[in-house]
Amino acid sequence: MSDALRKKAVEMLLKGATLLAEPCPYCSGVRVLKDGNALCVSCGREPDKEKMEQAKKKDDSDPLLQTLQKKLDKLTEELDAEKDYQKQQQILQSINALIETIQKIKK
Repeated sequence: MSDALRKKAVEMLLKGATLLAEPCPYCSGVRVLKDGNALCVSCGREPDKEKMEQAKKKDDSDPLLQTLQKKLDKLTEELDAEKDYQKQQQILQSINALIETIQKIKK
């Protein structure tokens, strides 16, 4: 994951973006959605709908990935509600660790 993509994803999250449950169909990376645009934090590509559906079916059967995604969703909600900058940074570090773990599992 490039630093530029990671920074862009963090900026998007701070501006109200959400993490998508469906991974990137090209690299299985975690994606961030803002204003209808999905950004893969690994490869930077935006997938087509057909590949998104295939990837979702694959991940729906993995209980570990489901659990990690639920954690990402919860942290995203916490980040959205948090006003304290230091706490935001802690949440973002946790999100980053979860993203890296998900990517390792998918490979």
